[in-house]
Amino acid sequence: MAGETVLVTGASGFIGSTLVRLLLGRGYNVHAGVLNPDDRAETEHLLALAAGAGEGRLRIFRGDLLDGAALMDAARGCSGVFHLASPCIVDAVSDPQKQLIVPAVEGTLNVLRAAKEAGSVRRVVVTSSSSAIMPSPGWPAGEVRDERCWTDIDHCEKNGVWYPVSKTLAEKAAWKFAEENGLDVVVINPMSVLGPIIPPTINSSMSVLLRLLQGCTEEYKDIWMGAVHVEDVALAHLLVFENPSASGRHICAESINHLSDFAAKLTELYPSYKVPKFPKDTQPGLVRAEAEVASKKLVALGLQFRHLEKIIRDAVESLKSRGYIS
Repeated sequence: MAGETVLVTGASGFIGSTLVRLLLGRGYNVHAGVLNPDDRAETEHLLALAAGAGEGRLRIFRGDLLDGAALMDAARGCSGVFHLASPCIVDAVSDPQKQLIVPAVEGTLNVLRAAKEAGSVRRVVVTSSSSAIMPSPGWPAGEVRDERCWTDIDHCEKNGVWYPVSKTLAEKAAWKFAEENGLDVVVINPMSVLGPIIPPTINSSMSVLLRLLQGCTEEYKDIWMGAVHVEDVALAHLLVFENPSASGRHICAESINHLSDFAAKLTELYPSYKVPKFPKDTQPGLVRAEAEVASKKLVALGLQFRHLEKIIRDAVESLKSRGYIS
C-alpha cells in the first residue's frame, strides 16, 4: 500500500521499469535492484521515473543475484519483494548451466533468503514465465493449459531448449523454499511481454516481434503461448501483492494463441512489413483460449487485459520511436 517500501529485482529491465513506474505512481517507496549501480544504462531511466515522484522515493541497490549479502541489504526494511531478475535467452546458449540455470535457480533462492532474513517482508511475488508451463507434450490433448501444467524438463533437455528449463527449475525451487520456510510466495507466469519500451535496450519478446517485422520465419514452437501488454504484467504483480487472497501461480496473458495468430494480426495492422505467413498451428497441441479462461485468476482479481491490437500497436510504435524499425 502507499507509503510501504518494496524491493524490485531486475528493476532496470523491460517489466521491471514498468513496475517501478507503477509502484511510484501508487505511492510506494522502491528499492531498485540492478546488476551494476554504476552503469548509467541501468539507472538513468529509473532515476528519470523517480524525478517527479518525490525525493527519496527510489533508491538504487546492487542486485546481483549471486551476491546474497547485497540482496539482503536491498531487502532490509521492505514489506514486499518483487523478484523479476533472471537471465532470458531464447536463442542457443553455449553453457546452459552458467548462462541460465545457475543464476535463475540460485538467484531466486538468494532473493527468497534475503526476504526471509529481512524479517519485515510479508509477501514475495516471483516472476516466472509461460516457459515454466510449456513445452509440455504430455498435457491432455484438447485441454486448455492452466496453472496445473508444468514444462517437461526431460523434453527440453533432449531438444536443447534451455530457457524453459531455467524458469521451471527456478519456480519449483521457489515453491519448495516457501513451503519449507513459511514464506508467503505468489507467482506470475507471463507470456510474451510486449509494449512501450522504457529501458535503453529491448527484451527477448520485443526482439521476437522485431524479427517478425523483419521477415524471420522461426516458429518458436517450444515457447510461444501468446502475448500480453507490459503494463498488464506490471499491474498483475501489484494485484497479487495487494490481495491477501491471491495464492499459487497466475497465468498472465491476453489470450492463449499460436504465433501464427499473432503474425496474422500483425500483418493486418502493419501490411507494409514483410511478416511471414505460418501454418495455422505453429505450437503443436496448443489449445486457444481467451483471457477469461487462460488468465481467469487474474481476471477474478480485477485485471482487464488490453486486447491484442492495442498490444501490437503500442509495441510496434515504440520500436519505431526508438529507431529499431522505420
